[in-house]
Amino acid sequence: MTTATIPATAVDPFSPEVLADPLPFQAWLRDAGPVVHLKRHDVHAFARYEQVHAALVDWQGLQSAAGVGLSNFRFEKPWRPPSLLLEADPPRHDAPRRVLSGILGPRALRRLRERWFADAERLVDELLDGPDEFDAVPALAEAFPLRVFPDAVGLGPDGRENLLPYGNHLFNAFGPPNALVEAGNGRAAELGAWVGAQCARDALSGDGFGAAIWAASDRGEITPEQAPMIVRSLLSAGVDTTVHGIAAVLHAFATHPEQWRRLRERPDLARVAFDEAVRWQSPVQTFFRTATRDVEIGGIVIPDGSKILMFLGAANRDPRRWAEPDAFDLARDPSGHVGFGMGLHQCVGQHVARLEAEALVTALAARVSSIEQVGDGERHLNNTLRAWASLPLRVHRA
Repeated sequence: MTTATIPATAVDPFSPEVLADPLPFQAWLRDAGPVVHLKRHDVHAFARYEQVHAALVDWQGLQSAAGVGLSNFRFEKPWRPPSLLLEADPPRHDAPRRVLSGILGPRALRRLRERWFADAERLVDELLDGPDEFDAVPALAEAFPLRVFPDAVGLGPDGRENLLPYGNHLFNAFGPPNALVEAGNGRAAELGAWVGAQCARDALSGDGFGAAIWAASDRGEITPEQAPMIVRSLLSAGVDTTVHGIAAVLHAFATHPEQWRRLRERPDLARVAFDEAVRWQSPVQTFFRTATRDVEIGGIVIPDGSKILMFLGAANRDPRRWAEPDAFDLARDPSGHVGFGMGLHQCVGQHVARLEAEALVTALAARVSSIEQVGDGERHLNNTLRAWASLPLRVHRA
């Protein structure tokens, strides 16, 4: 089957209307077929779980090294040096991935667990000393990651407010050069320079993730040139995604009171709740890959050099894979969702995000009997991320 005969649409998935409410368009994509041609950007789209999963794990046929955004590094110069993790394939990807997997793995994170749980309890106690209604985005979803993650990396105290706008622009830049990208271009150089400066050895504390990366270069596991780029990967993708994941789980509980009651009866479900929220809301909505040769997926041949767009959020609600996919349900086993990717390039920091969310949700469950959403809230539009700008909640203390 050729591009001319597969289902096609002129809808722009990066339009404000679709970004504000992507679910109807994603449902149309899934129903249209295993592969759909997006005429606006001349790319092939995968929205069903089977094809998205297949594309994620086929790093040989669908490479990340040509960029995980719309820009094709085979023909265009990247706007910044490509990530050694997100935008690299073996063998260039191997050593950085191996080093960071050890530093951010579950065993290595055990030393942070007690501290992060205590930090979460303090933050929730401070919040509950105030009014019953508050905006959960700045008060919880942003506050907790910005409280614990920069310390864990080893950042100094100054300039941390730059992390969120830097990450926001980075994820916007994976899409087309639309108004969202243009809005961030003015500060891109300034923010990039600040982040770059934080990646130097002497800018980091001696006991954080950053110092451990530099120590790996001292042992010869990575080169001294790779070390600051790996630290940059942490700062690029380690904050915004977790913030939006935490906001997603808070929105889920505020709109599913029966699931909040279930969690309070079973606090051990906190980590399952976060993964189910990542499946249900998919903070990372889309990623691109580039065909390294003519690749057949879903009965369609993707020509060598062509970009494909994987709709992770659509795959995570595919009824071919999930029973009642639009429901947020703690009885579900959400493992297998593609909200953190899949295969070789699966999110290396997912255990960090899970620990942050588990600590915060556990602290809330011990202190709050019910959570309600006050009004509709306001979405924050981003070309790659599904996020909240404002999420007003009302809580009742336990």
